[in-house]
Amino acid sequence: GIMSLIGLLALSGVVVNDSLIFVDFVNARRRAGAKLKDALMDAGRVRFRPILLTSITTMLGLSPLAFFATGQARFLQPMAVTLFFGLAVATSLVLILIPCAYGLLIDLQALLRSPGTFLRRILSEDELHPDEGGAT
Repeated sequence: GIMSLIGLLALSGVVVNDSLIFVDFVNARRRAGAKLKDALMDAGRVRFRPILLTSITTMLGLSPLAFFATGQARFLQPMAVTLFFGLAVATSLVLILIPCAYGLLIDLQALLRSPGTFLRRILSEDELHPDEGGAT
């Protein structure tokens, strides 16, 4: 129903915020001179707790409405259930999928900029991003 769609809209805002926090941290580390892999690992380590705690506290706050709603509050229950379970899934996706997608997009960007150089690095098994000084 419409309340589930509103919950989905709220969920998308939380997921975008978590993703932006993660990507901003990676970009800041890369601007500071870190290699791509190190920046992604640092972001996962440092931002893991804030992203997880934000999601858990939101889920705990929604749990009474999602599972124990009575009376007029039952009208809001579909929104709370959508947000609760969506947040549980989306948090794990943000912490796993965003770093992988970021790395793949950087590799795709390098491939499109200079296909020959990129392919030579892959075939010689060198590190793909030796000049990791700045964000691209």
